[in-house]
Amino acid sequence: TIDFNADTDPNLPWAFYPGEKRHRVKVGEQALTYFVAENKSGKPVVGRAVYNVVPHKAGAYLVKVECFCFTEQTLAPRQKVHMPVSFYIDPSIMDDPEMNGVHTITLSYTFFLNKE
Repeated sequence: TIDFNADTDPNLPWAFYPGEKRHRVKVGEQALTYFVAENKSGKPVVGRAVYNVVPHKAGAYLVKVECFCFTEQTLAPRQKVHMPVSFYIDPSIMDDPEMNGVHTITLSYTFFLNKE
């Protein structure tokens, strides 16, 4: 089971949240989910997302094929977008004794204002 979390830096005037809170996946099968971002301001704003995986030891096995976090995102005034994330769990997770008992992985993103 993959749980999704979304946070937004207070300096970024966006609403940001997962399109779904939880997704059951089969190890090795590619899955697709999405996150929603909405610029609440009256001007274009550029943001950049960073991610975190919990438990940390599972991070090596959650493979993102395509993700909005790979590039900065520019939203026009009041623009709302659905941003996909394509991912899979690497089958080698099954061979790692440290992953025994791990049945839930949380993928969390935080969007920050890109000041560049």
